[in-house]
Amino acid sequence: MKKAAAPEKAKTRYTDEELDEFKQIILQKLEKAGNDLQLLTDAYTTGNEHDTNDTSPTFKVLEEGYQVFSKEENSKFAARQEKFIKSLENALIRIENKTYGICRVTGKLIPKDRLRSVPHATLSIEAKRVQAAPSLIQRPGTDLLDHEE
Repeated sequence: MKKAAAPEKAKTRYTDEELDEFKQIILQKLEKAGNDLQLLTDAYTTGNEHDTNDTSPTFKVLEEGYQVFSKEENSKFAARQEKFIKSLENALIRIENKTYGICRVTGKLIPKDRLRSVPHATLSIEAKRVQAAPSLIQRPGTDLLDHEE
């Protein structure tokens, strides 16, 4: 008589090889994000070589207003880029702790395709939907997408 195959245990974390693949993706994105941040920072901290000192006063006021606006926008982009870099660095910490790719709401593995696209993700699509629509709740023994009655 053949023994019945044991039920397949649900995977609770990614293998070391899979984590290494994600680590390489994150390191590449970190390098690009660092370069982008440097460009943005340079854009709002350095003076403009093509200043308006030699133009008429009317154009000078308009040009200076635009430069201030542009520097403010670059500053906002830089702050957003710093937040992105921090998220990527936190993902590297989760890889080292072997908790990377586990949804912080459901406790299930986030699909590999999502992590390849958004390597700093901490929520599955399922959990993001719940976050976006608070009327969706999780009851014990039910799926996250069951609606509250």
